[in-house]
Amino acid sequence: MRIFVTDCEGPISKNDNAMELAASFVPQGEAFFSLLSKYDDYLADVEKRPGYKAGDTLRLILPFLKAFGATDKRIEEFSRANILLMPGAQETLRFVRERMPAFIVSTSYEPYIKALCEVIDFPFEAAYCTALALDRYPIPKEEEGYLRQVAGEIVRMPMIDWGSGLANPPEAGRRVVQRLNQIFWEELAGMQINRVLEEVDPVGGEAKAAVVRTILQRNGAEVSEVMYVGDSITDFQALEMVKAGGGLALSFNGNSYAIKAAHVACLGRDTKIISICAQLFAAGGAEGVMALLPHWGKAVLRSAGVAAGQLASLAPDVEIGVITPDNQARWTERSQQFRKQIRGVRIGSLG
Repeated sequence: MRIFVTDCEGPISKNDNAMELAASFVPQGEAFFSLLSKYDDYLADVEKRPGYKAGDTLRLILPFLKAFGATDKRIEEFSRANILLMPGAQETLRFVRERMPAFIVSTSYEPYIKALCEVIDFPFEAAYCTALALDRYPIPKEEEGYLRQVAGEIVRMPMIDWGSGLANPPEAGRRVVQRLNQIFWEELAGMQINRVLEEVDPVGGEAKAAVVRTILQRNGAEVSEVMYVGDSITDFQALEMVKAGGGLALSFNGNSYAIKAAHVACLGRDTKIISICAQLFAAGGAEGVMALLPHWGKAVLRSAGVAAGQLASLAPDVEIGVITPDNQARWTERSQQFRKQIRGVRIGSLG
């Protein structure tokens, strides 16, 4: 049984719901979130901190959201009011579900994914995301004051740049990491609100790969029967697992992490290219898609059964190809540029 699994933010929507929540509740919230997202990349990819995974930014920001007045109701209302879909996303998911089981696996908070599923008429039971019940976590006034003060400190910090890695990180970046380590793993550790950091478990990194394995087990399928679409560091392990297992690991408008982990890159202003790849995958598996890629063109796609209407509406600047060691740098540069055009520089620059 062939199975389709996709990330949400990037392939399905243009949002970064967590950043948008931070921007809505925290003063200078975009700068605040961008720095913590870079810290997240550092902990997950460079330091490889035990017990920390890509996407745990979504637990780091929660004490601050709480301190600035976020509640479950306000998060739900904001998320529902600010959904921004990729053009064609609803049609693509409907098209895919007619051909094979389809699942969304997202690091995003549950209120956002639940609202999005309602908008695109996708079954929420086929979506996996980060459970959140923020109202369960009371915050004393003194802790609220501390967090508000620290949020102001964080937005004044310089952006982290770890250069070539841990061996010789720039001094400014090292000081920022040291201070953030102190905040999150020492100062907050003794506070009541630290429960939210301990108990909320974002679905990112290895957790996404684990969800894919769960989906396979429940459907009696193999990794080679999976098409996985991702775009960021939170998809890295899932993309790598699918690629190594003989499935189709596709980076859609991905950043450097997605390009490194996937074996097919595609760029698109809408989701039609995902629909076409899914149709080819449903018919011929990963091998069928890979065999067509060197000859990609409308005539070849038409002969493979892709409808004329889909081909006629395919944007002229769509790109797709196999990622190799020789072209990885070119795909990374091109994909990251395209990603920023589609999702904006601020969101497009996140890990």
